[in-house]
Amino acid sequence: MEEDIKILTEEEIKNGLKNLPGREREGNKIKKEFKFESFLQALDFLNNLAPFFNENDHHPNIHWSYKKILFELTRYSVGEKLTERDFRVASEIENRFKEK
Repeated sequence: MEEDIKILTEEEIKNGLKNLPGREREGNKIKKEFKFESFLQALDFLNNLAPFFNENDHHPNIHWSYKKILFELTRYSVGEKLTERDFRVASEIENRFKEK
């Protein structure tokens, strides 16, 4: 098993969430909604993230509604549990959102 897909303990999950303001945990998922100025800005954001998701073998649940995108992260290959990779992907989403 790759090191970053090790299932995290409850303590590791709580610590990881401290570094991701606005992220919520719902069961074995971490999620956050992002708001954009326009439909096209939201679409561009997703298009720019898609290669990162693919390169990192992490394909989050994405719920898109006009100018809002909700990302739900969990690792399906380990039984829908939270892993370090989920938190790394969440951090990348945050960083790119700040840069937009």
